[in-house]
Amino acid sequence: MDKEFIEIIAGNESLLYKVCKLYSKTEDDRKDMFQDIVLNLWRSFPSFQAKSKVTTWMYRIALNTAISHLRKQKNKQPIEQLGELAYQIPASPTESADEWETLYGAIEQLSPIDKAIVMLYLEDHSYQEMGEIIGISASNIGFKLSKIKEKLRKTVNV
Repeated sequence: MDKEFIEIIAGNESLLYKVCKLYSKTEDDRKDMFQDIVLNLWRSFPSFQAKSKVTTWMYRIALNTAISHLRKQKNKQPIEQLGELAYQIPASPTESADEWETLYGAIEQLSPIDKAIVMLYLEDHSYQEMGEIIGISASNIGFKLSKIKEKLRKTVNV
C-alpha cells in the first residue's frame, strides 16, 4: 500500500503543485500546503475505492485542503496584495507574459471554488469530472463557468 501511494503521488505531483500555486502566495505557504495535501491524501487513501479516477479523488482532497488552508490563513493574518512575481507562468508563443499576468491576476480575485473551476477548465476536464471533483452537478458547473468567464472578461478588459 505504501509503494502504491508513493507512485500515485509521484505520478501526479504536478496536479498538487498547481493547486498549491493557485491557493498560496509564498513558497513557504506552498510547501506547507503541499504537505497538508499529501497528509490528507494518505489519511484517505485506505478508503479510496477507485470508483472515480485517481486524479478526481486527488483534486477533491487537494482542493478541499487548499480551501481549508486558505480559510485558516485568512483568520490568522490580513490578506496582502499579490506582487508582480506571484505568477511566473511562461507565456505561450501566441500570448505575451503581460496577458498571462493579467489573466492570473483576475483569477486571483475569484472565490476559492471559482478558482478551482477555472483551473480544472484550463486543464480540459469535462463538466462531469469537474462536478465530481467540486461536488456539484455538471449543469451547475456549466452555469458557474459561464458567470466566471463573464466576470473574467470584465476584469481583464477594464
